[in-house]
Amino acid sequence: MSVVTKPEPPPAAPHDTTHLGHLLHIRRGMGVAEAFRVAFEGLMANKMRSFLTMLGIIIGVSAVIVMVSLGQGVAKATKESIARLGTNMINVRPNSQSVRGVSMGVGSLQTLKLEDAETVLKACPAVKAVSPVVRSNGQVKYRNANTVAGIYGTGPDYFQIRNLPIAKGHGFTDDDVRRKAKVAVIGHNIAETLFSRSDPINKYMKINGQNFKVVGVVQKRGDSGFRSPDDEVTIPVTTAMQRVFGQDYLDSLTIQAVSEERMLEAQDQILAALRKAHRLRPDEESDVRVMNQADITESANQQTTFLTMLLAGIAFVSLIVGGIGIMNIMLVSVTERTREIGIRKAIGAKRRDIRYQFLIESITLSLVGGLIGIGLGVGVSLWMALPADRGGLGFPMLLSTPPIVVAFAFSALVGTFFGMYPAVKASALDPIEALRYE
Repeated sequence: MSVVTKPEPPPAAPHDTTHLGHLLHIRRGMGVAEAFRVAFEGLMANKMRSFLTMLGIIIGVSAVIVMVSLGQGVAKATKESIARLGTNMINVRPNSQSVRGVSMGVGSLQTLKLEDAETVLKACPAVKAVSPVVRSNGQVKYRNANTVAGIYGTGPDYFQIRNLPIAKGHGFTDDDVRRKAKVAVIGHNIAETLFSRSDPINKYMKINGQNFKVVGVVQKRGDSGFRSPDDEVTIPVTTAMQRVFGQDYLDSLTIQAVSEERMLEAQDQILAALRKAHRLRPDEESDVRVMNQADITESANQQTTFLTMLLAGIAFVSLIVGGIGIMNIMLVSVTERTREIGIRKAIGAKRRDIRYQFLIESITLSLVGGLIGIGLGVGVSLWMALPADRGGLGFPMLLSTPPIVVAFAFSALVGTFFGMYPAVKASALDPIEALRYE
């Protein structure tokens, strides 16, 4: 009697072997470096979707770097411009007056007189030099060339106080002021516009139709951020008041303190001297305003800081939008990989393993996007800083490490925050229901 052996059935085909070996490998004990490597490989499998997901982070990080660099660059350029205005400089302007209850603005009072300059110089030991100033715009002309320029009537010390060296010729003198002489010191751009390549010294130009002898040219300064001395014409203050503008009051006093340490002392002395000269009672408000370079710098810094914070805040909003995009894609990924999650749980993966896997994928998206954003932001900032003749925009950019670090750290935080919900949702899936998912 023969024994019939029942043939062994063929091995059953696995239900889904696509990720089975991979899942057995990473089910537990996977290190952080390995987890990031696996997450990166998963992202590279869907390159276009991963890139579009990271786009919000890339734009956000690069925008933060560019905007903060622009803000810091503007602040630095403004500070340098103020420093170039002069050494230990104090500016005195008439206060505002009210007409029928409406303030006309600083400088609208006409109480500052020419003799106040001499009063301040004599009564204030902390003051080194004083120049009265009147200013307006006017037409300047030489032969067929003409332009509109800022016309400044000043004292001889104006060039010293404003740190304006004379490149050609010389400045005017106290005698020129007493004689109301028609002499002028012109800026570099005015010399180029009117006289082209010829020497302007001792030649006659017209200011509002009157002949003035050019005695000096100020050394080229460049744009100062407020007004450029290169576009100014400076004449004796008495000449400007009586022969050109027809006014008997000053627009301001430009004053130089003895030293930077004594600027506040000089400021108090100036206020006291002018109050006495203008015969103001103790209860009356001062009819002038005194500002020094520190006040101007502080005001400029406040404005640029506010602008930088505003621009950076707008850029950070795009980072948050990018984080929402990451959360959306991770939720889609959880739905697509429901069966994979079920298999991982069936072979022993714990909830924290699933949670960490999806969280690491989200963080990887943010970190990679942050790195690309840093490269883009630095590149755009460097391009914007290039002068126009080299293909750039010529903006005052200042790259620094802190905003780059903060933007990158914030991108990682965004990835963690917006990846937490999809990771928790994935780890909470029931393995039996997940295995049944089609």
